[in-house]
Amino acid sequence: MTAAPISSEVPEARPAGAPRALLVVAHPRATSLTARAAGRARARLERDGYEVDLLDLYAEGFDPRMPVEDEPDWNDRGKTYTPDTEAHMRRIEAADAIVVVFPVWWFSLPAMLKGWIDRVWNYGFAYGVRPPGRLAGKRMTWIGLAGYSEEHFTSAGWDKLLTQQLAQGISAFCGIPGASVHLVYATVPDAAADDAHVSRILDEAEAAVAAGNQVAAADALLLK
Repeated sequence: MTAAPISSEVPEARPAGAPRALLVVAHPRATSLTARAAGRARARLERDGYEVDLLDLYAEGFDPRMPVEDEPDWNDRGKTYTPDTEAHMRRIEAADAIVVVFPVWWFSLPAMLKGWIDRVWNYGFAYGVRPPGRLAGKRMTWIGLAGYSEEHFTSAGWDKLLTQQLAQGISAFCGIPGASVHLVYATVPDAAADDAHVSRILDEAEAAVAAGNQVAAADALLLK
């Protein structure tokens, strides 16, 4: 099966007031399985009525290195960060839902994605502010593609460690409780892998997004 890159086409116009999703993808290859999973996630979000802001960290040339200008100033919650970092903060603030799709490398986030968290989810913006915080009310879904089988990955407890780091150490710490972490296992194909292998992975990514959208829809009904 020939892999297709994530479409860079501008999504069709949405009705005024449509919810907005920030879809973050972190993989150097536009034709990777991670990118294809992000493409499926985008299609599902749009089908459920979201306006999608696609943030491909590699394609946009994001620099994950922490410059001195973006180091937290513990005495200044209102610090102005570099223009690039401030622009990313605005994209996060504009989103109702944040979906992050990434490969699991060394049982954690890729350096590119970790650097984005370090620079952008910064003091005075994502944390270190008075409750409820600037990110309150958002939903967040993490979708990680792991090479190992589920049995191998979970037997050592890596799933629990990664889920704790993402759902609690990042999302909840920054004012987004209840974030979901969905790990897609056995993503590295063997010699016998076929189209069904890819379809299963893409279906799981879509299901993770769909589950989050259903929760959001239910919450919206409760608020009416």
